[in-house]
Amino acid sequence: MPDYIEPSAQELHALGILWQEGPSTVSFVHELMYHDSAQIYTTTLAVMRNLERKNLVSRVKEGRAHIYEPRFDRDTVLAPRLKDLVQNAFGGSLSQAILLMISVGVMTPEEKHATLRQIKMHKAMAAKKKTTKKKVAKKAAPKKAAKKVAKKAAPKKAAPKKAAKKKVARKKK
Repeated sequence: MPDYIEPSAQELHALGILWQEGPSTVSFVHELMYHDSAQIYTTTLAVMRNLERKNLVSRVKEGRAHIYEPRFDRDTVLAPRLKDLVQNAFGGSLSQAILLMISVGVMTPEEKHATLRQIKMHKAMAAKKKTTKKKVAKKAAPKKAAKKVAKKAAPKKAAPKKAAKKKVARKKK
C-alpha cells in the first residue's frame, strides 16, 4: 500500500494536470484548473500544499518558483479507487462500468481505436492465462490424478441405488 493520504476531488484535478503536463508551478496548475473562473491563486496554492502534506507530490524550489511533481504515477493512485467504484457501484461488473464511462464521455476516433486495441490485447492476455492454467493442471502429480479418478468412480457406483429407489417410488404412485 502506498504511503499517502487519499486525495480529494480538487486535489485529483491538480494531480491530473501534473500527470498530464509534468512538473509544474502553482501558477501553471492554477491557470489550467481555473482558466475562466474567479478562483484566486491562493486556493490552488493550498491545494498543492495539501498534496505535498499528503505525500502525493514533491516540491523543488527553483529561484522564486516552486515546482511540484507527482510522487506516484496515475495507476498507483487511481487503481484502488477504480476497483472500489466497480465493486461497490457496479457489483463487480467491469463491462457495465466501462459502458457507462463511454456513454458519459466523448471519444475521438483515435481514442476509440486505441481503446479497442487495448481491449484486444487484454483478451489475448486473458486467453494466454487460461491456456497456461490448463497446462499446469494437466501436469498434476499422478497421485492427485488417481484420487480424482477414484472420486469420479465412486459416485457412479452409488447412482444405480438412487435410480432403483426412484423406480420404487414411481411404482408406488
